[in-house]
Amino acid sequence: MLNWANRFNICCFLANHNYSSVLNFQEILLGAGSIKKLPFSEDSDLETINSFIDSQKDWVFFHLSFESLSILKKEIPLASDKTGFLPLTFFVPQYVIKFRSDNIEIGSLEMDHEDVFHQLIQESVTDSVNRKSVNTIPAISRETYLEKINGLLAHIQRGDCYEINFCQEFFSEHAVIDPLQTWRTLCTISPNPFSVFYKSESAYLLSASPERFLCKKGEKLISQPMKGTIRRDPENPQRDAALRHSLQHSQKDQMENVMVVDLVRNDLSRVCQEGTVKVSELFGIYAYPQVYQMISTIEGKVKKNISFMDIMDACFPMGSMTGAPKHRVLDLIRVFENGPRGLFSGSVGYITPEGDFDMNVVIRSILYNAATNYLSFMSGSGITALSNPENEYEECLLKGSAIRKVLS
Repeated sequence: MLNWANRFNICCFLANHNYSSVLNFQEILLGAGSIKKLPFSEDSDLETINSFIDSQKDWVFFHLSFESLSILKKEIPLASDKTGFLPLTFFVPQYVIKFRSDNIEIGSLEMDHEDVFHQLIQESVTDSVNRKSVNTIPAISRETYLEKINGLLAHIQRGDCYEINFCQEFFSEHAVIDPLQTWRTLCTISPNPFSVFYKSESAYLLSASPERFLCKKGEKLISQPMKGTIRRDPENPQRDAALRHSLQHSQKDQMENVMVVDLVRNDLSRVCQEGTVKVSELFGIYAYPQVYQMISTIEGKVKKNISFMDIMDACFPMGSMTGAPKHRVLDLIRVFENGPRGLFSGSVGYITPEGDFDMNVVIRSILYNAATNYLSFMSGSGITALSNPENEYEECLLKGSAIRKVLS
């Protein structure tokens, strides 16, 4: 499916890698090609996007960059993005393929589904030979990173904010990779439930994201912010269990997590019926190949006649990648970070013909421009009053370890 989809100018391949959850609605979902597309333009606004979505009554796949809503509302200017992604793109695919266990569903407006199936099973899968290592360099030095964290801690101590997510970039300007093989390798090392292979012209997102931003199923709206990370030691079960216990009872991580939970509750209350927003799980500890993560779940019953972009306007960008209070920390992020985040800490997702949707958080991801050979990945952590700058730097390196392993 993936090799077949890569022939199109645009495709979005979502895989959950068999993570078992009542909230996992698709095992593998693919949108390939486009019969209608709404890319970002200077005339784009919330109403235009809502009109496009409402007029389709079909599957819509999309991405939103971290700055997309601020650009739409003219709060910040459009900046160039070396990875090649626009601030947002929505598209209705030519083909939609759903795969679960031993069942495959193929939808197409242009070709018989049996013809598509035969193309899929006849597709050859090749591995790249002569793969070369890609050496990335940090956009800021370790010393500069520590200075910036101390600057943010001063803002926290003054009461300007309570928690802020700070990210740094690692990049190469001369990377030559096979995007398909790189994504497969990344998912072998780090098979996470919100992984995405996304291609838009020459721009590629290779994501092994473990985090859901927001999903809607019927009247229910669900967010699952992830805050709190600790490395794993699966070869030493006793040590691994001790690390899990340490995260579960970490005052710093619980503080960081509950601040984001409160922020998400506030965001959801703007688009959910009064009295329906609740925390269904607080400080849940989830196991992934390299790390344990602390995840909370907040849900509510969405108001009647609320549009998709109304929900985005209230909730995006996600609290786990901003901090609290959101508008103040967005200002600080623009001052302290080295440039726009682009698609990193944005979202990729889909909207069903019934109006349900599911969206990830673009983290643990490689962004690659095949036309210019520019490659980038970012890593961040949440800064609170209890943060130690050295520890935050190490957490960023830990979160990027799977990507560095893939690239080397």
